[in-house]
Amino acid sequence: MTLTPPRPRTPDALSLRMRPLGPSTGPERLVGGLAAAATAVGAAVAVNRLLPSVPVLTAAVALGVAAANLRLLPAATRPGLDFAGKRLMRAGVVLLGLKLALGDVLSLGWQTLAVVVAVVAATFLGTRRLGRLLGLPGDQPLLIAAGFAICGASAVAAVSGVTRSEEEDTVTAVALVTLCGSLAMGVLPLLHHPLGLSEVQFGRWAGASVHDVGQVVAVGQTAGPAALAQAVVVKLMRVALLAPIVAGIAVSRRRTAAGPGRRPAVVPLFVVGFLAMAAVRSTGVVPAGWLDSAARLDEWLLAAALFGLGSAVDVRRLVRTGGRALLTGLASWLLIAAVAYAGVRLTA
Repeated sequence: MTLTPPRPRTPDALSLRMRPLGPSTGPERLVGGLAAAATAVGAAVAVNRLLPSVPVLTAAVALGVAAANLRLLPAATRPGLDFAGKRLMRAGVVLLGLKLALGDVLSLGWQTLAVVVAVVAATFLGTRRLGRLLGLPGDQPLLIAAGFAICGASAVAAVSGVTRSEEEDTVTAVALVTLCGSLAMGVLPLLHHPLGLSEVQFGRWAGASVHDVGQVVAVGQTAGPAALAQAVVVKLMRVALLAPIVAGIAVSRRRTAAGPGRRPAVVPLFVVGFLAMAAVRSTGVVPAGWLDSAARLDEWLLAAALFGLGSAVDVRRLVRTGGRALLTGLASWLLIAAVAYAGVRLTA
């Protein structure tokens, strides 16, 4: 009797259909999280239109925290939200450079430039030192210092992109600069005349001491067009300092990082992009309409990033250091307002 070797078995169509699928590893795994972030950006814009005193970035991070702690986000959205919190944040920082015209900054004169550098340095170093003395955890002292000294939530996002900070630390810093910036919008206009400041002096004070660009505009316009123009230009000078400070932090982290594969770049690529966009803006070849569209896109990208970061926050952990962080933020706000006022009095 001749034995016939068994034929190799091939899976039939039914078995192929019933085979469980493994986790997706392609771009499709990002779709759910990015869709959630896009929806949140739309909601944040709507909140800003209903309540103009609430910035879009603040509304976005608040929505992220609320959605996470109310368990409204499926686990499948996590990859996309993480992508938004990292990649979209860096893209937003790059576009931020289009707000910076180097010619406008240089037109301030060396005395004002020196004052702005001194204000940023004093606020950054003083806030960081105070946060450490109060025992704030993780990168909170560094992120709060960057947000108050430079340009609010945008600076916090840029620095967190280098430090790879915990989401709680990033959200705490964003919340504090938003709170104190909102206080500045109410308090600084009341001090305009009691402090004996001219329109130009008040505008420079607002630009040197208020955190977010939108908040600077809100404060500066209360004293007239001359004050608003000075406020915006001085504020842009502070934005220009974002690149060297982020690069310095990257160098510091590179020296202390463990292992050759974990060291960040000396100058992060998104900082190079920021400088490149500033150079393009300074040429004057970009139409005003394009700049407006880029500013809107920049805000949306940063809002999506902050929603992603907020969605990873555990409120219970955040509350544990709330009192000390609040004290640090209020002290930093008073510090930058006082140093900026002294500088304006000396130079204007």
